Amino acid sequence: MITIAKTTSRLATFQAVRRASKLALLSLALTIAGCGEAGDAGQANNADANAGQTIAYPYRVTATVGMVADIVRQVAGDKAEVTGIIGDGVDPHLYRPTARAVKSLQSADVVFYSGLMLEGKMGDLFVKLARKRPIYAVTELVDPEYLLEPEGMAGHYDPHLWMDVAAWMKAVEAVASSLAEFDPDNEAYYEKNAQTYLQQLAALDAYAREVVASIPERQRVLVTAHDAFNYFGRAYGLEVLGVQGLSTESEAGLEDLNRLVDLIVDRGVGAVFVETSVSDKNVRALIEGAASRGCDVRIGGKLFSDAMGAAETYEGSYVGMIDHNVTVIARALGGSAPAGGMQGRLAAQLGGVGHE
Repeated sequence: MITIAKTTSRLATFQAVRRASKLALLSLALTIAGCGEAGDAGQANNADANAGQTIAYPYRVTATVGMVADIVRQVAGDKAEVTGIIGDGVDPHLYRPTARAVKSLQSADVVFYSGLMLEGKMGDLFVKLARKRPIYAVTELVDPEYLLEPEGMAGHYDPHLWMDVAAWMKAVEAVASSLAEFDPDNEAYYEKNAQTYLQQLAALDAYAREVVASIPERQRVLVTAHDAFNYFGRAYGLEVLGVQGLSTESEAGLEDLNRLVDLIVDRGVGAVFVETSVSDKNVRALIEGAASRGCDVRIGGKLFSDAMGAAETYEGSYVGMIDHNVTVIARALGGSAPAGGMQGRLAAQLGGVGHE
């Protein structure tokens, strides 16, 4: 299990590296942002943004996607008021901040984002924000060797790291160390909260492995709207096929759809999945294509990919999001999973698929 037991000993090195490389990173961030890459713009200038500050509690944190905001809430506890700007059902690949979102970012004491180009249209804004406040990418501590670099996408990593729970635990570590850098007086508090949350994520990871392993091996094929589940497939042993590429900006051509229909028919795939933040038109085209060839394929359920569920619901938390996905996938593909998921808290409407 990934833990933050060594966070304290690493923090001094972590801060020293940031300070020593501040000017070089800022120059790089400005260059990259001109090409639409968010990069590590925030880390470049955080030392200056923190200098001489007096913290008033609760301080204000603004985060981009819900998965990031959820980590910050868990780790920051009552020390911070956390606002997420990219809500449920919103595609972060295409997101351009509203005036209200920009105001929230500009008034924040600290900003967190996912990174790895997930929020690719916000690169220039991140660079500007970093001049006046600390801004952190939660994926900064992940070893690049662990990241997926799809064929034909040299230099552009798959950003959907949260689909692998063990990998997303590194994001918890990054948030804890970043908050400790911003507010060193409460470092022990952030570490304690992070350790508690990491225990929950370890249980979630174990549940995912157990229920996906219950799917008959020949049926472990996950077909979705876009390539958001590759880390999920690698972590839990599923072959993953998306109609669109890593970003929903990519378009699926007729050739892509026909190739997937061929595979669905040849492999006898019985269920495909739609996503809450992506149009279902391509997935329905697959179903129609398979039907024209005498193959009955159904929608196995709706998955959370780039956004969590509605606020104030179980599925509106990271744990609930992954619990929902794992449970729906396992039941639809012939595995065994309780209808209520790991904690018995899932909404009743799982699509009426699968079995106990």
